[in-house]
Amino acid sequence: MPSVLNKFFLLSVFAAAFFSASNFVSAKEANSSKELKTEIKEYISHHLEDAYDFSLFSYTNDKGEHVYIGMPLPVILWDNGLKIFSSTKLHHGKEVAHVGSNYYKLEHGKIYKTDAEGTITYDDSHHATNTAPLDLSITKGVVSMLFIAFLMFWLFKALAKTYAENNGVPAGAGRFFEPIVLYIRDDIARPNIGEKKYMKYMNFLLTVFFFVWFLNLLGLTPLGVNVTGNIAVTFGLALLTFLITNFTGTKNYWLHLFDPLGSSMKWYAKIPLYIILIPIEVLGIFIKPFSLLIRLYANMQAGHIVLMSLIGLMFIFKSWLGSPLSFGLAFAISLIELLVALLQAYIFTMLSALYFGFAAEEHEHH
Repeated sequence: MPSVLNKFFLLSVFAAAFFSASNFVSAKEANSSKELKTEIKEYISHHLEDAYDFSLFSYTNDKGEHVYIGMPLPVILWDNGLKIFSSTKLHHGKEVAHVGSNYYKLEHGKIYKTDAEGTITYDDSHHATNTAPLDLSITKGVVSMLFIAFLMFWLFKALAKTYAENNGVPAGAGRFFEPIVLYIRDDIARPNIGEKKYMKYMNFLLTVFFFVWFLNLLGLTPLGVNVTGNIAVTFGLALLTFLITNFTGTKNYWLHLFDPLGSSMKWYAKIPLYIILIPIEVLGIFIKPFSLLIRLYANMQAGHIVLMSLIGLMFIFKSWLGSPLSFGLAFAISLIELLVALLQAYIFTMLSALYFGFAAEEHEHH
């Protein structure tokens, strides 16, 4: 009898040990999976945000330290005087930058003034309460826009030179870009603005089309650039459209806004209608550029999120079926994003031309 009890006891201990080990492995795998998902989310968030350096890739060394390979950029702050230093001092928010007698730390993509230990204090809503100096830094987004601006200047200056040398006949890259320029002129500017006034808007329309298109294409490279997915950039572009529309608007444009019914009825009969119509017309002035900035921002931001999420699924699945499927979907979405990059530049240019046409239209006010 004792031998039977001993055997039963040993089997119980073995079973308990087995299930405990199984639960430990399952818990470890669950925790590992959870950590991987968190890391992927953080990576996607980091990709969508602007940065103070160009990080090409990173790895973990033998000491367990995260090593970043890339190019630092200058940090320019105004804090009781101009403070200029390299972003390497911030070390991706892991170190405190000592500049003169001040200390700065990078926290959630923003630079705050701290003490020597890098203490960040938060309020009840978990918002940092430290002083944030005026940030004039040349970030990754700024470098990307400057690069595209210089690229466009060099490209179209070279195209203009070849046109002059070949008596107006395109050569080289001009054969590719000439049909695009002619399409913007003949199918976007002329129909929407009119024959008389379209030329004065052509400079802006061509610039904004190629600027948005090239930035969108740059965002699909491994450099991790997401300029048109930054609402501050799309706001700036939409603001230019807003200013040009309203500063070049004719008398009829403004008359239509504040007297849309014209002389079609007596003034006293229009008062009740204008209580509703005029606020709607004035609100429309701001809704049009707002729709421009949200459309470009949302489409490019969503494209980057979907693409990065599909790439992240390859590391989550870790299977012979899931990983190749995720790669195939990511590749297909990348091809679609090439079309979206062109389409969004076209839509922004088309709608800008349409708003310019409303402002420049000449007609009798009835």
